[in-house]
Amino acid sequence: MFIAEIIIKTINIFLSVISILFLPRIVYTIAGLFLTRKFPSAKKQHKYAVLVAARNEEKVIGHLIDSIRAQDYPAELVTVFVVADNCDEGDKTAENARAKGAICYERNDKEHRTKGFALQFLVECIRRDYGISAFEGYFIFDADNLLKEDFISRMNESFDAGEKIVTSYRNTKNFGDNWIAASYGLHWLRTVRLEHRARSFFHLATRIQGTGFLFSHEIIKDGWNYTSLTEDRAFCADAVANGYKISYNNAAEFFDEQPVDIKIAMRQRIRWAKGHLQAFTETGGKLFSHIFVTNGAASKTEAHSKGISAEEIPMQKRFLNNIRQRFMSLDMLSVVYPRSIVSSFTNVVIFILRSILIVGGALYITDIFSSFFFKKLFTIIEPSLLTSSIAKHIAFVSLFSFILVLGKYLVNILAGAYIFIIERKRIPHIKWYKKIWFCITFPLFSVIGNLSMIIALFKKVEWKPIPHNVAIGMDEINKQKGNKK
Repeated sequence: MFIAEIIIKTINIFLSVISILFLPRIVYTIAGLFLTRKFPSAKKQHKYAVLVAARNEEKVIGHLIDSIRAQDYPAELVTVFVVADNCDEGDKTAENARAKGAICYERNDKEHRTKGFALQFLVECIRRDYGISAFEGYFIFDADNLLKEDFISRMNESFDAGEKIVTSYRNTKNFGDNWIAASYGLHWLRTVRLEHRARSFFHLATRIQGTGFLFSHEIIKDGWNYTSLTEDRAFCADAVANGYKISYNNAAEFFDEQPVDIKIAMRQRIRWAKGHLQAFTETGGKLFSHIFVTNGAASKTEAHSKGISAEEIPMQKRFLNNIRQRFMSLDMLSVVYPRSIVSSFTNVVIFILRSILIVGGALYITDIFSSFFFKKLFTIIEPSLLTSSIAKHIAFVSLFSFILVLGKYLVNILAGAYIFIIERKRIPHIKWYKKIWFCITFPLFSVIGNLSMIIALFKKVEWKPIPHNVAIGMDEINKQKGNKK
């Protein structure tokens, strides 16, 4: 029993220390209500490449390229590259991309099928045919994305301000289809409000989420090295470990398609969960070490981008860079840390150990009484004492768990309502009664996520494409937003 008590206390201390990782999020939540970073007008229009990994995306790839061609940014400064990756025979992704003016490479490698491997192949093709430095910055989009007409201009403002990695406002083109699509849409916008806005305002590192981001060519000077199931997490962690900030531009808006089928959603969430676990094992140690030892990576990165030596940066600036990188490493560790898995595991362990303590305590008492009062008194005390102790323990844990789950559910409902209210001008038109239903069902997004994380822990997961069938353009999106009442 003494060992059980020690283990419980150790776990509680561990959880208390880990909770420090998430304390800054309280500040982010409050700051994100009011603040976001704004960028001045750009002095220069930079040259960009757009990278798109597409598998069996013949229905939507043309609409993405159309939205890129319709930008209010000089077309000669934007080159679209598509990799038609392991497409089925007869699929017209490559044909449609070329017809819209994109440079398209085709890849067939059944052994390496993640989006990360497709991007790695595409980057090497660009290196071979153009050179990485031929473009100052690189955008990454998915084939189902649509860009608002000023997207590149707004992102160029961030890039021109010196930001090396920038993410953007992720909206949903099929927000009102059903509760599944709406849950994804609310999730992306919740991240905008609770994470991106504040981190960017404080000049820290937020996280990219798969698509709709821009980075400097120097990031991939040694190639694209992020090939796991969730290449975005690995990219973020590696960038922060190397001293890069990840900024956010609230004015740069794009749209993407969300799943509407629960089976597809579960498949995607399990893949995400497996990738998140991989990202933690691959980068968690590096981020943890950079909380304590940075080797001046942030100042070296800044010096490299300016073409000077790190020693030429003022000592005060180097000191601030060092402090910021330590904090960003701690903060990014909270992003890759598998919180739901650890929380579930520790809760089960603590429940079992406390049950052992209660049962063991009851047996110890009944053993003493049996030695004094013999069998008759033992038979009276043992069942009632043992049973009542266990029953009270189970009842207390069950009630506490129910209250905790109910509280989280209500918080997520309110979060959904908050997003619909605060982002009402940017969300496509949805009937009011649907919004109420979407708020009520929004907490299921977290439930599915937690369940997916547990499944991913034991399941072998392979990357499979998510079908995209919402073949609409920005004209339709603008009509939806124009019809809002």
